[in-house]
Amino acid sequence: MMKMAHAETQRRRDSCAEPNEISGLIVDRAVNVHTVLAPGLLESVYQRILAYELRKAGLEVKTEVAIPVEWDGHIIDESFCADIIVDGKVLIELKSLESVQPFHKKQVFTYLKLSKI
Repeated sequence: MMKMAHAETQRRRDSCAEPNEISGLIVDRAVNVHTVLAPGLLESVYQRILAYELRKAGLEVKTEVAIPVEWDGHIIDESFCADIIVDGKVLIELKSLESVQPFHKKQVFTYLKLSKI
């Protein structure tokens, strides 16, 4: 049984090499987590469970990743933390809110630019 699960995980990992494929898997798992748990929990709970689900799918998952910012030739360490980075290709910024505001989208675009993901 363990060998079969490993083979399936490896197959998923091999098929999820591209950011769009990884994103599809992330969305599927995130929707499942949200459906089962329902809204209303803290962001940190969703983050831990989503990270677990993505690791279970065979993806490399890092949480609370400190991202430095270069300014005036200097590196400013830990300028912000990305909630989740998957396979070094997809950055996830989790929100546990009633609705996403325009500044949240701008925040994510800035994170992507600064992280070079």
